[in-house]
Amino acid sequence: MAYEASVILVRYGELSTKGKNRKDFVNRLCENTKNQLKEFPRLTYEKTYDRLYIRLNGEECEAVSERLQRVFGLSSFSVAIKVESVLEVIAEAVLALAKKETGAKTFKMMARRHDKLFYPDSDGINRHCAGLILANTKMTVDVHHPDLKIIVEVQRDFTYIMAGSIAGAGGFPVGIGGKALLLLSGGIDSPVAAVLTMKRGVWVEAVHFASPPYTSEAALDKVKKLAGILSGFQGFVRLHIVNLTELQLAINQHCDPSYTITILRRMMVRISEKIATSHKCLALVSGESLGQVASQTIQSIQVINEVTNFPILRPCISMDKVEIIQQSYKIGTYETSILPYQDCCTIFTPQNPVTKPTVKKALYQENRFDWQPLLQKALADMTTLVISTQEESKDYL
Repeated sequence: MAYEASVILVRYGELSTKGKNRKDFVNRLCENTKNQLKEFPRLTYEKTYDRLYIRLNGEECEAVSERLQRVFGLSSFSVAIKVESVLEVIAEAVLALAKKETGAKTFKMMARRHDKLFYPDSDGINRHCAGLILANTKMTVDVHHPDLKIIVEVQRDFTYIMAGSIAGAGGFPVGIGGKALLLLSGGIDSPVAAVLTMKRGVWVEAVHFASPPYTSEAALDKVKKLAGILSGFQGFVRLHIVNLTELQLAINQHCDPSYTITILRRMMVRISEKIATSHKCLALVSGESLGQVASQTIQSIQVINEVTNFPILRPCISMDKVEIIQQSYKIGTYETSILPYQDCCTIFTPQNPVTKPTVKKALYQENRFDWQPLLQKALADMTTLVISTQEESKDYL
């Protein structure tokens, strides 16, 4: 008899700690999983207390597994053979699985009975199956560092047999923790901050500040591509594009050069707070790393924060550049982020930006020109795009 993988067994992540809210977390996780796997129409789903079973029904197992690794809230998952809960049938399927793993020289059996009435017990299942493998292959047992872990989960009607497990993305299901607005610059850091925020269950929208003609259409296309990559983790990204040209020119005309970046960042935060409020976001998200550039010293962060009461999440705050780059490779944004197109923070860069600004001096600089109408005009001229990796998207929030 041929034993083929027909089910993917999904294990929940941190949801086990959620108590009375657990049902909401599981429901959101299952909904996010289905949305992520939309392109596989033959899949069917069965949700239990601590598992999600995805029936393949002929869909390509490797392609489904690859997409599953982008779903936050999953602890791990395994591709499984589903058989009757009969000892000899289980043993035959275990042997068939072991023979397929031609590169493995050692193995370990890991049986677990969900059905406590099944005979023999877990140790008996392990011994019976291991004996069959030892008699019919050249593999040996290694309980500490096996090449192959064979997992057997016995339930009342069916048993699932798996060759190890694949690590999931972890964290919480996207959307369960509310919504935040990301300041998406087009650099390496902000996309990493976005994915780290999503991992904690927060749905992310994005705002990008452009200064045409000083920033190019290619730079904007780069940001749209980054938003498209990020949409792969939550279905779609709503991207707000703000034209900052007039406001930025006024800042450079009226403010001391050493303070232009600080004032520009304060204006960005003011605009972002207004967008976040109108779109029901509960926080802002920034890719800042402490001390990385002049505007990211602790003094600069304090002065920039002064203009808002909104919480500003900074997931990369303690990471160095090497760590952030490694994360950007992992999420697939690095090659796009390093495309050589300037954003509004890199044009008009002063030679000696202040690293220890004060609120008093920042307010003095802002009082040198009438910036409020320019800020309101930037907001009024804002355009919004919905960028998605899928044909249809559902707005959860």
